[in-house]
Amino acid sequence: FAMGSRKIGIVGSGLIGRAWAMLFAAAGYRVRLYDILESQLTMALQELEKDLQSLEEKGSLRGQRSAAEQFSLIEVTTELRELVRDALYIQECVPEVLQLKRSLYTQLDGVLDSHTVVGSSTSTFMPSLYSEGLKRREQMLVAHPLNPPYFIPLVEIVPAPWTKPEAVELTSSLMLSLGQRPVTLKREIQGFATNRIQYAILNEVWRLVGSGILSVADVDRVLSQGLGLRYALLGSLETAHLNAPGGVADYFKRFGGEISAVSATYGETPNTQEDSETLAAIARQCEELVPLDGLDERRATRDEFLTQLAKLKKQFE
Repeated sequence: FAMGSRKIGIVGSGLIGRAWAMLFAAAGYRVRLYDILESQLTMALQELEKDLQSLEEKGSLRGQRSAAEQFSLIEVTTELRELVRDALYIQECVPEVLQLKRSLYTQLDGVLDSHTVVGSSTSTFMPSLYSEGLKRREQMLVAHPLNPPYFIPLVEIVPAPWTKPEAVELTSSLMLSLGQRPVTLKREIQGFATNRIQYAILNEVWRLVGSGILSVADVDRVLSQGLGLRYALLGSLETAHLNAPGGVADYFKRFGGEISAVSATYGETPNTQEDSETLAAIARQCEELVPLDGLDERRATRDEFLTQLAKLKKQFE
């Protein structure tokens, strides 16, 4: 796997596909965006041009090139062969439907070169679920971004049991070259890392609201005005490391008993699909905080905040 080619293929021209296109173009790669409909691609190009210009006007455009130069690096195609020809790497961003993924990967398997790595943006499926039985399966893995990828640098790289180490290394180097921050799982596991941790938080938040202990506003404040402020700089283990005189070993010696005692009171994992009463209460309170017609505005605020936070984090690296 050589880094010779500067061509990157992207499958799917929706929100995540376009975000990846912008990240790769910002780093100077030639991007070929694939979708099945010409009309989708025309719309995607209009959106991309608009987004790049808007980022440039706000002073938030990534990379050294102008918006126009970055836009000129992005081309589109409805032909898979055209997408994969001479590509160093392909980022797959199709909807989270396993049959759809399997059918796409079977098609890709027929046209891929032996050097092109394919990373999936999936947050749901372990790579073995859609690459098993394919002749190019050693070149396939997950490269899962967090939304919105343009403002959040984490990428989770997850190999299938048969993914070549070189494919993992290439993907990791590529992500670093974009200014993203990859983490590599040693083996696949359901939910990868981000969602396993995120769901543990969501489960406990659900229980605290569902049992009437905290309101939605207050339970979210625990993160936004408390834990989240630390976690914007440090992870949970380094936080513990700093929170005891003798570091992390001392922390768990002192607080391990308390951690076990509290953890024993968590109770069942909530069934968030069937507990309609708690869901209704959470939805009502969330919509009071941010009405559904105000979601776009709040997303824009989030993105602006993340842009400013990224600048601050850079000063501490």
